[in-house]
Amino acid sequence: MNTNPLYYAKILLFGEYGIINDSKGLSIPYNFYRGAFKQTEALKGKALKSNQNLRTYLQHLQTLHDSGEIIAPLDLEAFEKDIEAGFYFDSSIPEGYGVGSSGALCAAIYDKYAVNRIDPETDIDKDNIIKLKRILGQMESYFHGKSSGLDPLICYLKLPVLINSKEELGTVAIPEPGSGKGAIFLLNSGAPGETQPMVNIFMEKMKSQGFRNVMKEEFTKYNDACIQAFLKGHTQPLFSNLKKLSRLVLEYFTPMIPHSVHELWKKGIETNAYYLKLCGSGGGGFVLGFTRDYDKARDLLKDHQPELIYRF
Repeated sequence: MNTNPLYYAKILLFGEYGIINDSKGLSIPYNFYRGAFKQTEALKGKALKSNQNLRTYLQHLQTLHDSGEIIAPLDLEAFEKDIEAGFYFDSSIPEGYGVGSSGALCAAIYDKYAVNRIDPETDIDKDNIIKLKRILGQMESYFHGKSSGLDPLICYLKLPVLINSKEELGTVAIPEPGSGKGAIFLLNSGAPGETQPMVNIFMEKMKSQGFRNVMKEEFTKYNDACIQAFLKGHTQPLFSNLKKLSRLVLEYFTPMIPHSVHELWKKGIETNAYYLKLCGSGGGGFVLGFTRDYDKARDLLKDHQPELIYRF
């Protein structure tokens, strides 16, 4: 078994659906879940399934290569040899939970097989970040129908990224975690979700002028204010805008909220004990929670396995 780099999960703290509409986004790596290439001669179980999936994905990349559509040349011969030799992607990142399982895989493949690899240690400027996002977006589109490239970008850079618009993004420092009562946490809805159907619902909603106005005038305002407050470490405006954002999502994004947490979502807004928001496209998987008192929120939400990710 050889040692290969680890690729972490990611969490989009702010910007779900908004980044499609050119509002801001903030995404961070989350190293509790991770994946890495491994190799074994005795493929079975999860390793065998992963190896077979890599083989199918290789065929997709080969098609892109043969048609001349591939943005970044990959050493597909080396990739094929490794698959034949028992390579698989050993990952603890849950699939369909909004934390970047396909993003980590694409980042790992690009890192290992890109012919003119953009080095995350030395080549990271604005132009290369945009270029990487396009490359990785093409690679990840196989899994979701269409990908912004943001998830694999975070997994590849292993740094927080602030998205100002589709063409303006860069790495950013976030405040060091504190030791207070406040927290950001993940909540398990109990079942995975699928990205494409949720994005289709959103795009259908965007055909309505009324919904477009809500996105432009309210969602973007609250979302961007949350990002600004979080990056400055200002909890008062953060929670004030989180409540408005959570209420807005409850009203306008109902199909994206997993049924199992719908009542909990309302309860958080009514009691101010916590506020929930989508983690990724929704429909299942994790939802994201913010609270001023994690111990209290954890007791209220104990049936949904709250998972602490950041302390205020």
